[in-house]
Order: sequence, then structure tokens, then C-alpha cells
Amino acid sequence: MTSHYDHAQVQEFWQYVWERDDVYALDDDAEDPTYVLGMFPYTSGTLHMGHVRNYAITDAYARYRRMQGDDVLHPMGWDAFGLPAENAAFERKTDPESWTQACIRRMREELETMGFGYDWSREITTCEPDYYRWNQWLFERFYEDGLVDYEAATVNWCPDCETVLADAQVEERDGTRVCWRCETPVGRRELDQWFFTITDYAEELYEGLDDLEGWPDGVREIQRNWIGRQEGARITFELSHDADGGGTDTEPVDVFSTRPETIHGATYLAVSPGHDLARTLAETDEDVADYVEDVREQDPDEVGFSGIETDATATHPLTGDELPVYVAGYVLEDVGTGAVMGVPGHNERDHEFAIAHDLPIEHVIVPEGDGNDSERDETGPYTGEGILENSGEYDGLDSETARERLVADHDALEDDVTYRLRDWLISRQRYWGTPIPVVHCDDCGPVLVPEEELPVELPEFVRTTGNPLDAAEEWKATTCPECGGSAERETDTMDTFVDSSWYFLRFLSPELADAPFDTDIANEWLPVDVYVGGEEHAILHLLYTRFFTKALADLGLLEHREPIEELRSQGTVLYDGEKMSSSKGNVVAPQEYGAETTRLFVLSAAHPEQDFEWTANNVRGAYDLQQTLYGMATDFVDEGDTRVERRDHDAYVDREIDRTIAAVTEEYERFRFHRAATEIQELARLLRRYRAYDRPHDEIYRRGLLTLAALVAPMAPHLGEELWNKLRGDGLVVEADWPEPTGERSAYQLERQLVDRTLEDVRDIVDVAAIDEPERIELVCAREWKYRAAELVDEADAVDTDAIIEQVLAADDVTADRETVGTFVGQLHGREGGAESGQLLDPAHELEVLEQATWLVTDEFGATVTVRRADAADELAAKARPGKPAIHIE
Repeated sequence: MTSHYDHAQVQEFWQYVWERDDVYALDDDAEDPTYVLGMFPYTSGTLHMGHVRNYAITDAYARYRRMQGDDVLHPMGWDAFGLPAENAAFERKTDPESWTQACIRRMREELETMGFGYDWSREITTCEPDYYRWNQWLFERFYEDGLVDYEAATVNWCPDCETVLADAQVEERDGTRVCWRCETPVGRRELDQWFFTITDYAEELYEGLDDLEGWPDGVREIQRNWIGRQEGARITFELSHDADGGGTDTEPVDVFSTRPETIHGATYLAVSPGHDLARTLAETDEDVADYVEDVREQDPDEVGFSGIETDATATHPLTGDELPVYVAGYVLEDVGTGAVMGVPGHNERDHEFAIAHDLPIEHVIVPEGDGNDSERDETGPYTGEGILENSGEYDGLDSETARERLVADHDALEDDVTYRLRDWLISRQRYWGTPIPVVHCDDCGPVLVPEEELPVELPEFVRTTGNPLDAAEEWKATTCPECGGSAERETDTMDTFVDSSWYFLRFLSPELADAPFDTDIANEWLPVDVYVGGEEHAILHLLYTRFFTKALADLGLLEHREPIEELRSQGTVLYDGEKMSSSKGNVVAPQEYGAETTRLFVLSAAHPEQDFEWTANNVRGAYDLQQTLYGMATDFVDEGDTRVERRDHDAYVDREIDRTIAAVTEEYERFRFHRAATEIQELARLLRRYRAYDRPHDEIYRRGLLTLAALVAPMAPHLGEELWNKLRGDGLVVEADWPEPTGERSAYQLERQLVDRTLEDVRDIVDVAAIDEPERIELVCAREWKYRAAELVDEADAVDTDAIIEQVLAADDVTADRETVGTFVGQLHGREGGAESGQLLDPAHELEVLEQATWLVTDEFGATVTVRRADAADELAAKARPGKPAIHIE
């Protein structure tokens, strides 16, 4: 028999066995299973290394939990709608559905080849009508609950994708706003669009981040910044302007300011081109109308600090002064109230506008300690905290006190909170998405499609420019559900992030015909226990998923308000320092190095959250580990050269197996697969050394090999199964119990530290003393009173040396004198850490561990090794410390 492990030969067989035995299927009556989920893939054509890393992480953890005895839900599906599929189909002169289904077939085959253990009976595909009908059903529930708006808005427009983009889908690249998918510069258009009012949940989404303790701090901070909670004050100005048809109209206009204490420095009021007031003023002022028309569809960066003065004036609510009113492009319609009080002395953007339009600049705050006679910069804005001046009765107050007093003293000022978060624009002017279930009637306006007519299915794809649905005249023509008159279907489709905002719920009951998911099961099985994906989804998918869950809870469809218990962000696989990308030509295909080697490497290369470099040399390490483990099992089975009687060094190996189990268990629990792989390598190395040192004990060596098979199985399942089978393990390793230590596991780290430190000390002495061939090595453990002294010092909040000396001397077996004890206690008190600081093994345990480990010293140095406890007259007694034996070498 060969000892070479050929993954390709065993892969097909074990996958057949797993499928035959249906080992990954989860019964519907399972009680609160462990839900492990990787972000489902977009059907782009083939798997890339990012997919493999994501799914290797979830698969390893799911397998580990299953071996721990959990029921495990580990499903897979396809994020199948979207513009890339539509574009890919266009390039290949086919239709999006055919292209997408071909991608799914190819990607599923690749996932199966990699050996990922999914419950394929729960597979979902978002482009199929039996899935997207529930997008439409949920849209209608949201609509009825007031969570959907349809309104004219200035939106982001990608000219290449020919569709609008939500704010979160616009990225900043070298000072230019570009599309997140194609990186084309983004423009602006005014269109009637559909929105989910995610801003209704802004406060809960923000506050809830503090409770997501299982989420990475980085993701929470990204969401926190995107939601952008700001505390300040809403300030009301009374405006006067010419009325349409003559006369004067007055109306209140609210502004929001995070610094209401600067109100005495306001020298103008400005509103955005999209503000209602701008529209009103444009009706009677052609210059304003031209300006609004000119800038409405421009990028804010292009508009700069342009603006136009209007005939309106604003009355300052505290001083009564009349302030000019501008329509200004730098004021954003969807930030704050869409209107600002211009305080050029204390805001950089207001200052730029004031300079451009020759407006007065008033300073009303100076840095604390800055007197009127001191020199200070009067040209630029001062944006820090300080002391008020030129503010009437508030002069001399610090910024914080003035803020509180101003709001308390004046009805025109009121405490308020605003958010950077904008409502979620879900309209897309593309074919390959969920049709929005609305018809437009000239008499009735937008009307929901009746529930019994769902799903509104996509018509047959026809190649055209622009929006294919808008060109599908026969499909578009319909009747109004309310009045029965002629109507047209909505031709926008939903943002594909709608599909992925609730898909984890559909996995719970994928065949359910009368609801999107089973509420009872969802209430029992949620939240998702572990979710793995890229941090780049923080303000798109992950934020939208949280919004959906809260909205569904308010609709009575869920009890949970957060979808995910623990989120794990995966790092990037790099090649030559750059992210793998087809456009850069640095892609390594998952199958290039073999499925098992690839899986083991991406897990062992680094912590899941860290980026790592793909190099052939490092991949070789994963390959070699497989060959080593397979060779050890094969040689053991073929040769069988073992013994039955126990010898002294067997106990150390048996205990090291326990220590490895404890360590690997801890690493799997913490998703540190790279450390688990290192532990497996170290145990394999020890077992090979043990076998070379002496004929191994049959039971202990077999246990060690079976442990290796079980521990590696979550990361390299085909290898684990093959090893388990060769060693005649019970059943399948995928269904086996996770190995348990036969002894106490809590002290394994201390035991290892003791042995490693002692071996290192022996090496140092041999090296420094230039001892070529030591004949005898003596390890002398400290006397027991020293352990008691170390324990007392560690337990004391404040070390009372005399009291500790008395407690040590009070013991019956202590023969040391006060001076000796006092000297040792003093050394402990003055020592920062060290062997005798912190947790210690008790004296008997330490002696036992060293006795079991003597074979390692003998094996390395060829010397006779003895271990003993120091006695009172022993000259080595003074050198021996707890956790650090004295060493004598001859």
C-alpha cells in the first residue's frame, strides 16, 4: 500500500457516503440548532478564493459544532439577481436567466468539489419566482405599515449601469464619486423613486450597536459613522418673501445646528436647491428657477459654493435682525433639514460660501483664555470650543453652558437629534431584479398589486437600450386593481440588497407556500449564531438586514430584533501584495492546488479576520501536513509494530494528547483555525518522535492518531474521514463525537509552559557551559513551602511581607528559617511576572509532569535524567523555584 495521500481518489467516495447518509440534513423538528451561515455568493460565474475562505471558515465551524453534538443548520443558496448578470448576459448574447442558471450549476459543482457540508435540501435562489414573490409580499406589508415612500428625489445616477444608486453604493475615489460596481463617475438626476424608510429606525439601529457584543468593533464603528447620529438644536427662523400674485408670505423654516451657541454669529440663511422653499421661490423668481434647474442634477462637488440670493429675508429669532436668504448648492437636501444658518466665523463650509458671496463674517467664540487684546486669526473660522463674545447676555459663558442656556431660554430653539442615514432607495431601472408590485393609475395613483396575483413575474427578456421592462409594452399594460381602468405596471425593479436582507429566514422553511418563513421556527432558531463575510458589507447588506429584522418584528412576524448573534469578518487573500482580481490577472483558481490543500491552507495561513498572502511555498506546508498525517496512519496500520506494556514515557504522550485536545477545542471555539492547525502539527511531530524513541504503546498511539483524524476533520474533511476509516474509528468521523481529554484539561497550558521552559533552560546551560555530551541531568523542584509563599503573594492585594512569612513558617513541615523565607518572599514581591508569578501547578503536579517529560530530555541530549524534590540541606534548594526547577548537568 502507498502512504501517499491522493485527495482526488478519496474525494468522490466520501462525498458519495456523506450524501448517501444525508449527514448534513437538519430535521425541521430540531430544537434551536446552531445556525452557521456564510454570506451567500453572487452568481458571478465561478468561485474565487474569497468564496473559498469564507465557506471554509463556516464549514469548519459547522463540522466542529456537529461533532460537539449540536444540531447544525448550515445552508447554501444563490444571490442571483443583479446588474452584473444582466451585463454578462448582454456581452454573451444570451438572457440573464440562462446565464445565471449556468453560473449556479458551475458554482454548485465547485462547492461540492470543495467538500463543503451544506444541507442542499434548503437551497434557495433569489431570481426564482417562488422566492421573489416574497420580496413583493414583504414590500406590500412594509407599504401598508408606512415604511415605503414614493416621491420625486434627486438621486445618484450611474450612466454606465443606467440605473440609480443608493447613497451607500456610491464610493469616493480620488475625490470623485463613483459607482461601487463599475467605478464610473456618478451624476445626479431627479426621478420618482421608491424608498424604504430605514430612517424610522435610525435611533434603534444606532443604539442597538452597543448590544452587538459578538460583532467586530470595526463593523460596528462603520455602521455607527454611517448612521451618523448628531445631537444639537432645531432652530426656527421666520421667513418673508414675495407671494405668487403679489403681496408677502411668511413661513417658518427650521435649521439644525450642532452648535446653537454660535447663533449670534449667523449672517445669512441658505437652503438646498431641493428644499420646498427653493421650489416656492423659484415660482416667482426666474433667476432662482434657473439656478435650481442648473444645479439640481449636478454632483455637489461640481456645484461647489455657488448660490443665488433670493428676495426672501429671515428674521433672527434672538436679535430680530433681517438676514439674507440664499439657495446654495453646498447645502444638501437630505442632511439635517436641508437648510442651514450660515455662521462663517465658526464653520468652514459657511466661511467658504461667505467669502464667495461677500457676506459678513462675525466671530462670537474665542478660545478659552484668549482675551480681547490678544492677537488671534480673524480671517479663518474658529471651529473649536471656547468662550462666547458678541452674544449679548451670554458673553463670557463657555460653549457647553451657553448651549444649554440658549435652548432653555428661547422657544425658537429646541433640543434635537439628526442622522446622516438616508432612506433606502430601492428603485433600479434594470430588468434583472424583483418587479415592484405596483401599478400606476391616472385616477388612483400608485396601487398595490393584489396579494393573490403575486408574484408579478418578469416578462421574457428582450435586448434593448435603457430599461427593458419599460420597453415591454404588453407586460406593462394592465388594469387598476381599484377602479378597473387602464394602468401601467411599475417598471423599476428592487435593489438586490432586498433579496439578501431576509434570505437567512427563508432557509428555515424554503418550501413554505403560504408565507416567506415559518414564524414559530424563526422565533426558536434565530438569531443566526455565526455569520461570516466581508467587512465591506457593513453599511449595505448588514445594515439593511438589521433594518429588515426590526421591521419584521414590528409587523408581528418575528420576536427577534437583531438577526445575528456573532459576526465574523474575513480578511482578503492577496497575491503579490494585492487582492486577487481577474482584472489584475493574479487569480488563483480554488481547484489549482486541490480542494483539500486549498481549504487547509486558507484556514491555517492566518486568523480569519486578517489578510494573508498566497504563496506556493506556504501552500506546500498544508500539502505536507496532509501527507504526514496520512503516512503516519498508513504506517501504523501496515506495520503494527507496537507494545502492550506501559512504560514511564507513555504517560507524557497520553497527557499531551489531552493537552492538544484542550488547546484545539479552545482554538475552534475562537475561530483560530491557524492555531488549531499548528497544534495538530505539533502533536503529529511529537507522535513521530515518540515512535522513533521506542516502540509505541498500541492503545496510546492509536488514540493519538484517531485524535489527529478527528481534530483535522473540520478543516480537511476528506482526509479526516480517510484517516478515521484506516484506523477503524467508529462510524464516520463527520458524525463522531469530538474527542475528550481523559484527564483534567484546565492546567494544560501551565503543564506545557513548565516543560518548554525547562527544556529551554537545559539547552541554555549546555550551550553556555559548552557541554558536548552531557551524561547526567538532574532537575530539582523547589521545596513545597515556596509554592505556598508564591500563592500567598499572588492572592494578596497589598503584600504584607511579615504576615506572609508568619503564615509560611506556621506550617508543620517548614524547616527553613525566617531569613531564608523572608528573602524568598522579598524576591517574589519585587519580581514582575516570572515562573513563580500567577497560576502555578501544585508541587506534586509539577513533579509528576517533569517526571513524565524526562524522555524528551534523554531523547535530545542522550543523558540520564532524574527528577527530585529539593531537601533542606540541598545546595540546589535555593535556586529552585515554583515552575522553574534547579538544573544540574554533568
